[in-house]
Amino acid sequence: MTLLEMSVRYEESETALRRRLAELREAARQQEDGEACRALQRRIAALMPLLQESRDLRDLTAHYYDRSYHKHEKYTL
Repeated sequence: MTLLEMSVRYEESETALRRRLAELREAARQQEDGEACRALQRRIAALMPLLQESRDLRDLTAHYYDRSYHKHEKYTL
């Protein structure tokens, strides 16, 4: 698998995460039980770092060999 192919997979993961986060946010808005709402908020908070990582890795793998691309410091040695 090439880095460009990997970037497509990360983009698909990002899209799936965005969709799931939207579902959870809607469920939290409609939730009347406070404890259930807090549980949904915790699930949302747990998914947010995954969304950011998918976004960062998508960009990194898509542009890894571009000379003008400044690599993300978090993922460089």
